[in-house]
Amino acid sequence: MRKLYAYILNFLLLVACFFTISPLLWMVSASFMSIGEASQIPIRILPQNFTLENYKILFSRLNLSRYFINSLIISLSVTFISLFLNSLAGYAFAKYQFKKRDKIFNFLLSLMVIPGQVTMLPLFLMLKNLGLVNTYLGVIIPGMCSVFGIFMIRQYVISIPDSLIESARMDGAGEFQIYLKIILPLCKPILITLGLFTFIGTWNDFLWPLIIMTDNSMYTLPVAIANLMGEHSADVELMMAGSVITVFPILLVFAIAQNYYIQGIMGGALKE
Repeated sequence: MRKLYAYILNFLLLVACFFTISPLLWMVSASFMSIGEASQIPIRILPQNFTLENYKILFSRLNLSRYFINSLIISLSVTFISLFLNSLAGYAFAKYQFKKRDKIFNFLLSLMVIPGQVTMLPLFLMLKNLGLVNTYLGVIIPGMCSVFGIFMIRQYVISIPDSLIESARMDGAGEFQIYLKIILPLCKPILITLGLFTFIGTWNDFLWPLIIMTDNSMYTLPVAIANLMGEHSADVELMMAGSVITVFPILLVFAIAQNYYIQGIMGGALKE
């Protein structure tokens, strides 16, 4: 009976996997179709006339490479800066004793229930007064630190024995030296997990770059693809090629970091 349940469960998982991945596979296939081929009835699964023309149009005529570079600069900057700041704050909340530490941390946690859209207007006005509208910094600053990131790092660092830190202090290591040479190496799985979350969230972010960027040349990929849909909505194959370019870096990053991602999720990230 258990084997039967296992077979049924595996079959259902395969069906769910098929329905999940089939739109992505068709998106890739349609991106190599000639103009109008993806709109034919019955729907074509594979391209009849394989072509790279859609990708050539995106990079040569529509300058998608510029938007790709914008997204890459912003996503990598936000990821590395936020990992540094979140790890510092998480380490402090986990291992340092200071006045009203727990109350401050609980207050930060309560901020997670506030929708991000609520803070966009005051944040925009603040950055406008600083002259950061239509700049990379205008997009990067709001993502430089997050309560969720601090929470994840703190929960992981709590599982590190205090005796290890005390031993390093007795050997003459400074506080920042302990952070660099002990805490960061031990937190590698959760840092990569958080970095993956941050990179994907920043790369896919549409609303904030749309608000803060006023020059077309500063748009990120999601904003550029949305504009492309307005101008070339009938060119399904072109849209699919743009979607493939947007999705591919995320899948690549996840494929590289998936082992550390699993370690971070299954390890001490949720320990108290």
